[in-house]
Amino acid sequence: MKEGWLKQNIGEIAAFSQGIQVGLKHHKYNPSKGYVRFIRIVDYTQDTDDIRYVKDPGEKYYVTEDDIVMVRYGTPGLIGRGKSGVIANNLFKISINNEGISNDYLSLYLSQSHIQKYLSTQGSSTMPALTFGQLKKVEINYPKSIGEQKAIVKILDEAFAKIDQAKANIEKNIENAKELFQSKLNEIFSQRGEGWEEGPIEKLTEVVTKGSSPKWQGISYTELPGILFVTSENVGEGKLKMKKTKYVEKRFNEIQKKSILKYGDVLTNIVGASIGRTAIYDLDEIANINQAVCIMRCKKDLLYNKFLMYMLNSPYFKTILHDNEVDNARANLSLTFFKNLTIPLPDLMAQKEIVEEIVKLEEQTNLLLHNFSLKLANVVNLKKSLLQKAFAGELTKMSEP
Repeated sequence: MKEGWLKQNIGEIAAFSQGIQVGLKHHKYNPSKGYVRFIRIVDYTQDTDDIRYVKDPGEKYYVTEDDIVMVRYGTPGLIGRGKSGVIANNLFKISINNEGISNDYLSLYLSQSHIQKYLSTQGSSTMPALTFGQLKKVEINYPKSIGEQKAIVKILDEAFAKIDQAKANIEKNIENAKELFQSKLNEIFSQRGEGWEEGPIEKLTEVVTKGSSPKWQGISYTELPGILFVTSENVGEGKLKMKKTKYVEKRFNEIQKKSILKYGDVLTNIVGASIGRTAIYDLDEIANINQAVCIMRCKKDLLYNKFLMYMLNSPYFKTILHDNEVDNARANLSLTFFKNLTIPLPDLMAQKEIVEEIVKLEEQTNLLLHNFSLKLANVVNLKKSLLQKAFAGELTKMSEP
C-alpha cells in the first residue's frame, strides 16, 4: 500500500441494504402511476428491453444511478451502477458513510478480480450467497485525497475505454475469421464445380442408421469396463467432444449390433438443438450410439468421409437440414430423410483435394483464432494489472489539490 494511504474494512466505511421481493404477478411492463422501475440482475448484465415496474415500496429500496449495487445471491459480487429505481431482493445497495471515499473509487476497487473471486465463492455450492458479514471484512486501501481518488478513477476510465475498444476489435476479428471459413465452405458446397454429379446418401453409403436408448433395451449405464456410449453431446462440429463420457453394459452391443461404431464412421445429430452437427468417429474404442445420433458409413470408392462431414457442417447444408426438421415436441430428422438426401459429388480424387484445401484453410483459421485469443487474454490481463497498480498507488503521484 502506498505511504500515506488509509486502510479500512468495508464495514467501517459503508452500510448495506437489501432489495425487495416482488412476485411476477405484481410486475407491470409499462410505466404506471404509483409504480417505479424494478431493477433486477438482468438489467445490469444484459442489454434488455424487458423493463419492469412495481408498486412504490418506499425510499428504503431506492437506488440512484450513482449508487453501487451488488449481487447477493446466485452470482455474488457482480457490481452494477447507472440505474435508478428499486432493487430486487437478490441485489443490495452499498451506501458509503465516509465522506472521504467516492462511489467511483469504491466500485472500481471492488471490481478487482481477487475480491470478486472471494465474494463469488461464498455460500454453498448449490446456492452461492454473500453475507454482509463477509463483505464487511473486505479491506479497502484509499488515498486521503478525494482529488487523488478522482485522478485514479479518470486514468482507469480512460484506459478501460481503450481496452474495451481493443477487446471489441479483437472479438470482431475472431468473428470475421470464423465467418470467412464458413463462407468458403458455403462457396464450395453451394456453387459446386464442373463435372459434379448428385446422388442420395443411401447409394453412397454402406449403412445409414441410428442407435437406441439403453432404458428401452433394459440396459444400465456402467463404469469401465463397458461399452463407450456416444450421444449427441459428444458429436461436435468437425470433431468429437469426449470430456464427458458414458458407458453401458457390454450386452448392449449384442442387442444393438447395427449401431456399433467403426473407425471413420460419419456421425451427425438428428435430435434437438444440435441437429446437423457432424463429426467423424476417430477413436479405436469399441462404441455404440443413442437414438439422437445417425451413423453414415461411406462406401470408400464413392464417398470420402471427411468430404461428407464438411459438407453437412457447411451453412448451405445446415439450412437444408433445419428446413426439414420435424418438431414433435422436440426437433428431429428421420433416417429416411438422410437416406434420401441428395448431395453434390465430384469424383473421389476431387473430393480428397477439396478436403485438403478445406483443412489448410481450417488450420490457417485456427492459427488466427489462437493468436486473437492470446491477444484477448492479454487485454483482459492488462485490465487486471491496471486495477492492481491503481490500488497500490502506482498510477498517479498526484497530491491533494
